[in-house]
Amino acid sequence: SDHARRYPPGVRFDFTSVLGLVQLLALGLAVYLIALIWHTMRRLTHPPRRTYAHAIARGRPGDPGEALDGRGFESWTLKSRGLDLPVWDVPGDQPDGPVVIMLHGWGDGRVGALTRLPAIVPLASRILMPDLPGNGEAPGICSLGTRESEDLGVLIERVQDDAHRLIVFGWSMGAGIAIQAGAEGAPIDAIIAEAPYRLAKTPARNVLRNAGLPHTANLRPALALLGVRFGLGPRWSGFDRAARAARLASPLLVIHGADDEVCPIADAREIVARAPNARLCEIEHGRHNDLWTVEANRERASEAIQAFIAPERRGGPAS
Repeated sequence: SDHARRYPPGVRFDFTSVLGLVQLLALGLAVYLIALIWHTMRRLTHPPRRTYAHAIARGRPGDPGEALDGRGFESWTLKSRGLDLPVWDVPGDQPDGPVVIMLHGWGDGRVGALTRLPAIVPLASRILMPDLPGNGEAPGICSLGTRESEDLGVLIERVQDDAHRLIVFGWSMGAGIAIQAGAEGAPIDAIIAEAPYRLAKTPARNVLRNAGLPHTANLRPALALLGVRFGLGPRWSGFDRAARAARLASPLLVIHGADDEVCPIADAREIVARAPNARLCEIEHGRHNDLWTVEANRERASEAIQAFIAPERRGGPAS
């Protein structure tokens, strides 16, 4: 028979065995993909924590007193969404200057504000630095900027007064939170957005890729499931910061490195183009995490902030 000629004695093709092997491989692939998606979701909502111990282990200041040569500061807890969020409260050098709230990015914490603090203290009356949920020493999970504007709102309500204007200075995810809150009508007089991005999928993809982790098949379904978890639906990919910036009533300063490998400079340009009153400080050769650790970048960023905040004492940030 044809079968006998094609398969000599001792060699038999068992279609049932092959089909079983294919099914087993498919099951294994499905299990792997599910595990990969779950791991991606967990990594995005449980970022690395940067705390006092993290800073000390790297020879960096761990609190405002260490960053400012022994300056006094207060530590207190903000109650928001049932969570106790730790806050540093630092007096500034200008009694009539603005109150500045500093919001860290994903995987950072209030310790990340310490490198930026020397540029803000001479211009402000008071500086507040919270740990956002799931970051630093704060409990909870990170919701990728979708709900953190609620925490910012609670903090603003607690510290706002009629004698001082309010500026929110956020970087990366924190920049998006500030823009989101401003677009929703929070009483913010000016916003400084360092290294912002338009959509959450952009830095998520780049962070995974830069860490050598898969992102092609797992990121999209992970974000869809997180959208369902956050009550935003399976088509969620993060609110569009450029669209929100178009609704801002307050002045906006965007500081961005031209070589940012996490949040592309194109996103910053689009955000500035859409905002009614915005300026862009584009730092040549600047990357995502070196705007305050490289001296030339730090000087450029500090000059931009001073030019933006200094007119605040004469009636408001310059257009």
